[in-house]
Amino acid sequence: MAGYAELHCLTYFSFLRSAADPERLAERAKTLGYAALAVTDECSLAGAVRMHQACKAEGLKLLLGSEFTLEEGPKIVLLAPDRPSYGALCTLITLARRRCPKGQYRLTLQDLSPARTGRCLALWFPDRTTPLPTQGTWGEALKAAFPERLWLALAAFDEGDDLSRYRDALTLGQRLQVPLTAAGDVRLVTPEDKPLQDVLTAIRLGRPVSELGSALHSNGERHLQPWAELQRRYPPELLAETLKIAERCTFSLDQLRYEYPEELVPPGETPSSHLRSLTLAGAGQRWPSGVPEAVQSQLDHELTLIEALGYEYFFLTVYDIVAFARSEGILCQGRGSAANSAVCYCLGITEVDPAQSQLLFERFISKERNEPPDIDVDFEHQRREEVIQYIYRKYGRHRAALAATVIAYRLRSALRDVGKALGFEGPFIEKLARQARGWERGRSLSELFAESGADPTAPALAHYQALVQQILGVPRHLSQHVGGFVISRGPMAELVPIENASMAERTVIQWDKDDLEALGLLKVDVLGLGMLSALRRSLALLEPLREGPYRLADIPREDPDTYAMLQAGDAIGVFQVESRAQLAMLPRLRPACFYDLVVEVAIVRPGPIQGDMVHPYLRRRQGLEPVHYPNEAVREVLERTLGVPIFQEQVIKLAMVAAGFSGGEADALRRAMAAWKRQGGLSHFRDKLLRGMRERGHDEAFAERLFAQIQGFGEYGFPESHAASFAHLVYCSAWLKRHEPAAFYAGLLNSLPMGFYSADQLLQDARRHGLEVRPVDVQQSGWDHQLEGSAESPGPGQRGPGPWHYRYTATQSALRLGLRQIKGLARAVGERIVAARTEGGPFKSLEALRTRAQLDTGSLRCLAEGDALRPLTGHRHQSHWQRAALKPPAPLLPETPEEAPLALRPPRLAESLRADYESLGLTLRPHPMALLRGRKKFQSLPRADALRTLHSGRFLRLAGLVTGRQRPGTASGVLFLTLEDETGFINVIVWPRVLERYRAAVLGASLLYVKGVLQREGEVIHVVGGAFFDESAELAHLPLKARDFH
Repeated sequence: MAGYAELHCLTYFSFLRSAADPERLAERAKTLGYAALAVTDECSLAGAVRMHQACKAEGLKLLLGSEFTLEEGPKIVLLAPDRPSYGALCTLITLARRRCPKGQYRLTLQDLSPARTGRCLALWFPDRTTPLPTQGTWGEALKAAFPERLWLALAAFDEGDDLSRYRDALTLGQRLQVPLTAAGDVRLVTPEDKPLQDVLTAIRLGRPVSELGSALHSNGERHLQPWAELQRRYPPELLAETLKIAERCTFSLDQLRYEYPEELVPPGETPSSHLRSLTLAGAGQRWPSGVPEAVQSQLDHELTLIEALGYEYFFLTVYDIVAFARSEGILCQGRGSAANSAVCYCLGITEVDPAQSQLLFERFISKERNEPPDIDVDFEHQRREEVIQYIYRKYGRHRAALAATVIAYRLRSALRDVGKALGFEGPFIEKLARQARGWERGRSLSELFAESGADPTAPALAHYQALVQQILGVPRHLSQHVGGFVISRGPMAELVPIENASMAERTVIQWDKDDLEALGLLKVDVLGLGMLSALRRSLALLEPLREGPYRLADIPREDPDTYAMLQAGDAIGVFQVESRAQLAMLPRLRPACFYDLVVEVAIVRPGPIQGDMVHPYLRRRQGLEPVHYPNEAVREVLERTLGVPIFQEQVIKLAMVAAGFSGGEADALRRAMAAWKRQGGLSHFRDKLLRGMRERGHDEAFAERLFAQIQGFGEYGFPESHAASFAHLVYCSAWLKRHEPAAFYAGLLNSLPMGFYSADQLLQDARRHGLEVRPVDVQQSGWDHQLEGSAESPGPGQRGPGPWHYRYTATQSALRLGLRQIKGLARAVGERIVAARTEGGPFKSLEALRTRAQLDTGSLRCLAEGDALRPLTGHRHQSHWQRAALKPPAPLLPETPEEAPLALRPPRLAESLRADYESLGLTLRPHPMALLRGRKKFQSLPRADALRTLHSGRFLRLAGLVTGRQRPGTASGVLFLTLEDETGFINVIVWPRVLERYRAAVLGASLLYVKGVLQREGEVIHVVGGAFFDESAELAHLPLKARDFH
């Protein structure tokens, strides 16, 4: 059949208004023999690229348009017949969206002037509830706005009034001299999608399905209809008219051409000459004694390829952003495939010398790949907004916008929204949602319902489960990408619609990063990275102590003491290697050079783990297993990683040299790896990979592991270039921890929240390393944590405490906690306290503090709760009493002497601990576990630091505060607990069967008593838990909370 084109179709990118998946729509339309299909989401083109790809794959013509309900009442659909009309449509959507808050739009008849709508075609859907005179007025206005380009659209749904609908439309069309056409108002792919559509409607309206009544469609007929049904419902001339309209539409998204900003090239220069001059200037700074011949050759090769592909403006744009950041003292570093580029290294975009990791530029840019380069630049997370506002200032909001991120339903949000839509009780829904946290992929929903105490076979609950399963992955709304900017030469709104983000002063385009990549449009990723903030703050603290500027470039390379620290697993707070899994890997891998850190970063990822590549690599590294290469081609790919594929690039190269993939097939595999978790599509590569490797004499077990690794990379895997960029920050942060620990911890604390550890855990670790930590004090503290001279911290030549006993080369400072640590205290208040103290010296009394720093009652209460008034009052109880006794300020009366304060007893230690955690989130007093050691059940339990003296296989009992729970997707349901006592951390493994028995204690306790077996492999120690008991009551209501990671 080629007698029909569907002109009105909403996908599920008309958020919560349609249940139709673009891929299924295209497949169904092709199966039914449609001549064309239009995507007309409401005031949006968010689903246009996915529909474009789906229709292209099916060989189906796609029409691009959008539906609008005008402020006066009419509902219309605009279709873009050509490129100028497409630009007009995008601009109109932008106008409607930008004048309203996120998620809303407003468009009027007056907005539909020919100057704004171009040559767009318009379909008008008459509303039978509107009086005919009003409809006539609307029709005349629309006819004037769209001369010879307006149709009355008729939709027939078998609702009993189709004939009268047609009669009314025909009458109106004859009166206005406007032709009629059929249009299906499609919201479903098949009638079976109707229950999901009803649930989406209920979610959108915020009411249960049972209460919606006429707000729901009366039947499931808003789906793609077969030809016989279309012939039954519509006159032949209306069906034929759809084909005429479709023939007028010749625009395709393939016609879009991205144009770069031009203002970055000085007069008299070409983009190529300017990029070359900047690159050579940077090379001179990188190699002051002369650029090595090999480097110069690489630069020439890269610059020639960049020019051939026309990417000069892209490099210049990224360079300009990085140059701004550096001029403002904002730390930044490029990562990802950009680390393969010597040009990026010379431009200062990345700090990784490509020669250091032997990376290939063609992994970044190549003629064969025919796709734009990807440069991710990390900036200090606390100053990234300055960079974003610079981009807006330089290019204007009409030319720069953030990419979108599609927020789709995941298990917990699906359980909540579907449950409410079906009318289930709130407590039951929340119980399910809590139970689903960290739910392992592959386990059935019926298990989840059963574990929550419900009968999953009950009809209502079976219906609930089915709809949750259906809604998973369905888009709910657009959000802003973490930092992906699109910058254009002309108005962005002529390329893609722009709308307001929820965050003030932000705008986003309606396409996400996958859409941009599919169309070959370039984005610049301006990302925030907490470790860069921490490093800059640490270096700034060192400047006055080490006589002059201190930069990352000043950190000595390949320091043996730094590697020795990492080999011991002493890496809490160190970038990327501070997780439980990485802390366990460090003593096994024993990194001794930069490339080892590159491997360390990449190896604890789903790709190598699922491919069972980790243990073979470790055995070969330790000399326990021989390294074998089946041929020289495989040796070239795997030699640096001892015959084991660790990186994404290696897997792709192996597909070529070991399985016979062509360059194009290998690139298709790379793309599929990136998208398989979301879209599937790896299965057809498996047979080719296994067959190709078998034909070339490779072991089938190795081939299976390689494919498992490919799937793992789809979960999360590192290319070598990405790992190399991160390894640079691993080394820098590790060097600071080893040689300048006071500055290291202060920088981390001033950059929280970030990383795995709370302020309390970081300070416990700092004190275990012998650093003196001083409390918050209104007489001494700044707003930030800072360094002070110390006689207690280790000095030059002195060793720190065990078990590490590091010898330090420089005097270590004390770490003074800042006023920022006090919960509820405003930064402006803290800065007034510091300014008053700087100007007038120490405060002599509480009254003087209040008067000079202009403190209100709430601020004084925060200071008292944080024990920051102790130098003025003696202790926390006295602080609260004296604060309450202060008289209201009376500036017109002479000061009266303060009455002698009533002497109160100091708080007990347990009271102080509780108050510390409530106000500061940490304590410098004895660890809570130290207080419990006097109790009988805890007296004989081994401490964390004693576990290294015990033999493997020993049964033991122990206890600790729960500081972390982690259940990675690669761990087959195993949960990893981190317990903390006064001497360190204890890693506990909880097998699934044990978790099922002790779930309440394991997942809910803040203090756990554990029975288990000690396991030790070299310096790696953990306990396999067999029984768990919740002892949280022993903490007497200390507000302690674990950090859960999944």
